[in-house]
Amino acid sequence: MRFKWIAGITLAAMAVGDFAQAQNSAPVSKYDYHDAFAPMFYTKNGSEFRAADGQPGPKYWQNRADYQLSARLNDKTDEVIGSEVLTYTNNSPQKLDFLWMQLDQNLFKQNSRGTAIIPTSGSRNGSRGDLSKYGYTIKSVKVGNTDVKFLIDDSRMQIFLPQGVNANGGQVKLSIEYSYIVPQYGSDRTGILNTKNGKIYTVAQWYPRMYVYDDILGWNALPYTGPGEFYLEYGDFDLNITAPANHIVVASGELQNPQDVYTPEQVKRWEQAAGSEQTVMIRKADEVTSAASRPAGKKELTWRFKIKNARDASWASSASFIVDAAKMELPSGKKSMAISAYPVESDGNNAWGRSTEYVKKSVEYNSSKWFEYPYPAATAVAGVVGGMEYPGIVFCSAKAKKGDLWGVNDHEFGHTWFPMIVGSNERLYGWMDEGFNTFINTLSTADFNKGEYAPKGKQDVQRAAQYITNPNMETVMSAPDNLKEANTGILLYFKPGMGLTMLREQILGPERFDFAFKTYINRWAFKHPTPDDFFRTMENAAGESLNWFWRGWFVNNWRLDVGVRDVKYVGGDASKGALITLDNLEKMAFPVTLEVKIKSGKVERVKVPVEVWERNNSFVYKFPSTEEIDSVTIDPDKQSPDYNQENNVWKK
Repeated sequence: MRFKWIAGITLAAMAVGDFAQAQNSAPVSKYDYHDAFAPMFYTKNGSEFRAADGQPGPKYWQNRADYQLSARLNDKTDEVIGSEVLTYTNNSPQKLDFLWMQLDQNLFKQNSRGTAIIPTSGSRNGSRGDLSKYGYTIKSVKVGNTDVKFLIDDSRMQIFLPQGVNANGGQVKLSIEYSYIVPQYGSDRTGILNTKNGKIYTVAQWYPRMYVYDDILGWNALPYTGPGEFYLEYGDFDLNITAPANHIVVASGELQNPQDVYTPEQVKRWEQAAGSEQTVMIRKADEVTSAASRPAGKKELTWRFKIKNARDASWASSASFIVDAAKMELPSGKKSMAISAYPVESDGNNAWGRSTEYVKKSVEYNSSKWFEYPYPAATAVAGVVGGMEYPGIVFCSAKAKKGDLWGVNDHEFGHTWFPMIVGSNERLYGWMDEGFNTFINTLSTADFNKGEYAPKGKQDVQRAAQYITNPNMETVMSAPDNLKEANTGILLYFKPGMGLTMLREQILGPERFDFAFKTYINRWAFKHPTPDDFFRTMENAAGESLNWFWRGWFVNNWRLDVGVRDVKYVGGDASKGALITLDNLEKMAFPVTLEVKIKSGKVERVKVPVEVWERNNSFVYKFPSTEEIDSVTIDPDKQSPDYNQENNVWKK
């Protein structure tokens, strides 16, 4: 999901210097190096399930959920009538006597917990419209031909299994019949947009979904109240979507029966698009209102899609869709297509007419940089949703244009890597998908079309730090449901994204960081990592103890304030070297960049590594001067999170 945020953090690299002993008479400091560099950062040792170096252990396991899903859309009543066959595989070492499933549509009911906690000032969470008609109707739950007992509590359904599911590979097959009314607006993740040529349905959280049972918490059966997103098992999906014949349906995965749902001419256009680097129109703007642009002779059509090794599936349907597509170039040569579906109102080269170009370039960049895109199609849909991601398909605002459309398409498809490939627990650790994705967006945006939408110049990180390290703010490690909504954009997106940029540019360097980050992605592709798994992998792959950074930026909301107090000379003689006194006045540690301007006008930069704060509140850095110094400036490019700039400059 997307929040607008300040993009384009590019941080300067720094060089190493020599050191001397700290002086006395330092100002009052909050810094405690025992806290910042305490050795026991991790509370648990490695185990047979999760190794100490951050990779899955030799006995790592996770369960699996495969779905056969069928749904019929009634565009007169906005109703989805569905059936589900779920094959659940229990790979855990415990027998499971009951299952938990997510009923996300129940969030939008009048009496839901999520509705109850919406503030009077409003929220992006919850729903709009007639709440009395929203929520699931569960008609039956069966194992084989036998009805089984189930209990619905708010957005959760507990299913009691007479025989249970055996450990180490046992399976159970459930059949569920259900229906619900699509809300006009559902927490900016699903809903209906009215256009001049018909409604656009963006359909998500549309079937009962398995909760994750893992080695960390067992059942992760938290209620869905809106702020937190999703934690889901992987499996294969077989979709059958029946819609009015004048509709076009797009969905997660690959369309299996194009000859049944497109005209012969449109099928030829699909074949052309599959081999084209340039966008090919499948259904043009002037064809949208033409009956000849749809197969004749039927009131309804059934669209069949398949997607493998995914954690979810979603779809969209409308009579108003323009559709275009192009081939994507993936590193292995595997076939995949970029696709866009949007109304006439959103057409044009300043808007959705470039959407497929944006999708193609975003996916291609991240595939070559991090991990290859795993799905046969990447489809962007214009609708009422501002921005939301699902495997192989994303929903973005029909009003988005130019850089905003690039930004939302790039962000939502960036979620392919986090959390679609790296399946972290979004409900507890939203920063592990939103923040990581925000970070990779800075690189893909800088790359796209030679920086067409890249920010001009470097961001002032010091100024940003005044806000994002405000002592009244929660920590990055806070669960989304445990954050003030006004702080969500900062703590899930911007601050962790900035943290990774600083780690890459100022602490590890791009080469070490990129290797460690790719190692994390490859280790945990299609698995369920925790924050510890990420922290441990980055440290082990980069060969660097980073507990001081994790503590200050992620676990705590510590501030950084390093000041330059004084400059003296060895023996009072400038030709023998300068002694620059630095003070760490707040709780966070960080490397220090110094810009030294000497009397002759020459300017030099040096890096004081973070280890000077490992046993000091104040430190004297010996600079090899041969003449007097005119000024010393801390972080002249303003690329460290030093929130207080008043003590950053010393002048003669």
